[in-house]
This record gives sequence, C-alpha cells and structure tokens, in this order.
Amino acid sequence: MAKYLNDISRTFSEYLLIPGLTSKECTPDNIKLNAPLVKFHKSEKVPISLNVPFVSAIMQSVSDHNMAIALARNGGLSFIFGSQSVESQAEMVRKVKMYKAGFVISNANLTPEHTLRDVIALKESSGHGTIGVTDDGTSQGKLLGMVTGRDYRVTRDHLDKPVKEFMTPFSKLVTGDFGISISDANDIIWDHKLNCLPIIDKNQHLKYFVFRKDYENHKANPNELSDDNMKLLVGAGINTRDYEERVPALLAAGVDVMCIDSSDGFSEYQKDTLQYIKSNFGENVKVGAGNVVDRDGFLYLAEAGADFVKVGVGGGSICITREQKGIGRGQATSLIEVAAARAEYFQKTGIYIPICSDGGIVQDYHMVLALAMGADFLMMGRYFARFDESPTRKLMVNGNYMKEYWGEGSNRARNWQRYDAGGTEGLKFEEGVDSFVPYAGKLKDNLNVTLAKIKSTMSSCGVMDLEDLKENAKITLVSSTSIIEGGAHDVVVKDSHSTKG
Repeated sequence: MAKYLNDISRTFSEYLLIPGLTSKECTPDNIKLNAPLVKFHKSEKVPISLNVPFVSAIMQSVSDHNMAIALARNGGLSFIFGSQSVESQAEMVRKVKMYKAGFVISNANLTPEHTLRDVIALKESSGHGTIGVTDDGTSQGKLLGMVTGRDYRVTRDHLDKPVKEFMTPFSKLVTGDFGISISDANDIIWDHKLNCLPIIDKNQHLKYFVFRKDYENHKANPNELSDDNMKLLVGAGINTRDYEERVPALLAAGVDVMCIDSSDGFSEYQKDTLQYIKSNFGENVKVGAGNVVDRDGFLYLAEAGADFVKVGVGGGSICITREQKGIGRGQATSLIEVAAARAEYFQKTGIYIPICSDGGIVQDYHMVLALAMGADFLMMGRYFARFDESPTRKLMVNGNYMKEYWGEGSNRARNWQRYDAGGTEGLKFEEGVDSFVPYAGKLKDNLNVTLAKIKSTMSSCGVMDLEDLKENAKITLVSSTSIIEGGAHDVVVKDSHSTKG
C-alpha cells in the first residue's frame, strides 16, 4: 500500500509573518542580507557567500553572461544556462570573469617594434584602449611602456610609426608593486590623477592593470559580488550526461560554482555526477544539486557531497510538471521539511548545507517567508526574466511591452537532459510552457525596490539578518477569508492614471 502523508501541501500564500519587537537599531539601513552559498563546517569560514540572497535560474530565457554581470554587480549570482554547447557556455563564463576589473590581466599587449597600425587593429579587435608594451608582447612580459589614446593622433601620425616612438616609456610611468592591496592601488591612482595603474613584480614584469573607472563602478555598486582579485563571481548549470566534458571546460573558464540542473534531484545520476566531480577535481570545486522536496531527498544529496541543495518541484511559473506527471509538493511545505532535515544533519555532522528555494514566489513578501522558513537564498526565473539584462526579446503585446519567457522543459528549449530519467535521448512531452512576462526595466532599479521591501519586513519582524530571521520569525497560517482581508476591500480603487493629485 502506498504511503500517505498527512501534512497538507502548502504554498507561501497560506502564511503570514507576525510582527516582532522593532528596536531602535532594527532599521532597514542596519539589516544585512548576506547568505552562505555553499556548505561549511561550523568551525570554518564560509567559502562563498552572497551579498543578497538571490540567484537567477538556470534557464535559456534568464541567465546568460549579461544577466550574470548585472546580478553579480548587485550582490547576487547567476547560474548560466547549460542547455547549450560546452564551448558557448564556457565562453559566457569567461566573459563574466573578464568583465570586472580591479586587478586586471592585460588582454591587449604589443612590443616596441609594433606599429601604430597594430595599435589601431588591436584596439578594434579587443575593445581595449589601454595597451601594455612589453618586451615579448605578452601580458606577463617585462613592462617597457604603455599606449593610450593620448599618445597618438591617427590624422597626424603615420601608420607605420613604431610603438617605441610614441608610447609613454616605463621611466615616466607610475606603477604599483605586485602584492599591493586594491585600496592602496586606488590611493595611488587618485594621488597621481591616473586613469590606469600598472602593477609590476620585482623584475618589472607586468602583472595587472588597475583602472580608475572600476573604483567608481564599485562605489556605485557597494554590494558587488567578487573574488579576491575583484573578478565577478559566476555560476553555471550542468547536467548528468556530459559532465565529464563540460565541467573541465567551465573550470578552465573560471567558473566559481556549478549546479546540477534537474527537475528531480533525488536520483542516482546526481550522486554519480557529484562523486565524479569531487573525486577528480577535489572538494574545492563547489557543486549544488537538486531539486528535492523532502527529508529523504535532502539527506541523499547531502551524503552524496552536494555543496547546497535546491528545493522545489513543479512550483515555477512556467512549470507544468505537476499537471503532466502529478509530481511535486507545495513550496512552503517542502522548505519546512527540508530545513528540519538540514538542522538534523548539522547537529549530527557540524556541516551546514545551504538550502536554495526554487519556485513558488508570486509576491515579494513570499521571498521573506521562504527565507524565514529556512532557505538561505532564492533561485528565481520569472523575476529576472522581466529585466533589460535577460537574453530575450522585448515585444509589444496588446499595447504593453513584454519579455519572452520559456521553460527549460518547453518544446522551445528542448532541454531533455534536465528531465532525463535514463533510457533514450529526447523530450517525450513538455514540462514547461512558452510565455510572456511584463517588461519591468533595469535589474538594479527593480532589485533595489525588492530589497527595500525585504528589509522593511525584517524590520517589522524585529530581526537584523537572515540567520536572525530563520531563528526568530513568527509565522502563522491564514484562512481564505483573511487573505481577502489582507488586500484592498470594500472600496472603489481610483485609477491612478485618470486622476490627478
């Protein structure tokens, strides 16, 4: 006889948060949204943390390199979609890692014997206006000078003019020593009114450039998520079929974390994938797994070596897995049970495995509920698909601007690997739809509003950070009539577009 679970499968809309004491210190400005991304022992520092608890979904219509750059600059992280060739996914990762400066390896270099013609060609092909002049023309050669747009005039100088005749020679350069901090490098830039500071080692070999514009960009994006070299962090989705080829390519491109993308993560295929990666590339290679909806699924992936576990089956806005297969569980119920299993695992082993809530978010307040119920961070597709930075087209539909949005299980994506259950290849039936979402503008503007709502809600709950929220939030079930009570009711709402005032 089948096992019957007595717990009702509940959604976020069936819960509300109860206000807590808001102290004078508990203001939105003081509330922190940092969250662990990967597992850690209670005696250790978290290897990778998020500055805001958001990651973008592993979807063709959401997470390419442009989304990854925008989200990392604002504190979150993207998992670049894996339903593409290994080469194109690795190239997207590479673009993200090359985007952020800080300590930047020079990708535009020439020798003193090159000509102005070479300078112009290199500038056009690379897009870089600052060129390092080294003895061998490489990024690590002995620095002999620099060329910028101030060193030549195309209308006056002959194209065959050697670089050594118009470059700024090393003797006139202000440089920084290899090992200098980014803060000290920026101080030199400001003190000497520079646009670029070369960093050299004791043998005068070029190591990095530090640019003034990157300091200004960082000041405009204080939550920016970057590594020790000030490179943006980026993730990538993988599957359980071609990981032996895909993982090495992603690591070579500089990926910081990977996640096995599957609608059902309670699978021996995921265990095999995790164990292959860990045994061949080591524990420092971070890989999340999922999706699961209960204690058994979480513990299985935890024991298999997952660095975080994704929770949620069938709750995405474009997902029809529950309709097609009758598989899934309400997102709130799933999170509550998995969070309890995570606490049990932590108590037993001392290892904390972060939980990612994937799906079920309809309203912004659902985000706070998910975090209060135990999620460390949220993976969202529809939320990010609406923005300029998503890879889809903006279209006019019935008089309104919309963005295209389709599921990985749709006929359009045909990401059969995500739904692979063994056997022959191919997508036998759809588990996602092709749709539109209302266009919302820039990621940064929308994200700032969402984060303000989250912080305001946490302030009302009397908590200062996400760990505090998980430990001390008070949550109540709501009835259908109290849901009606919670919105505008018994009034005629004015049309804000037709009234003044």
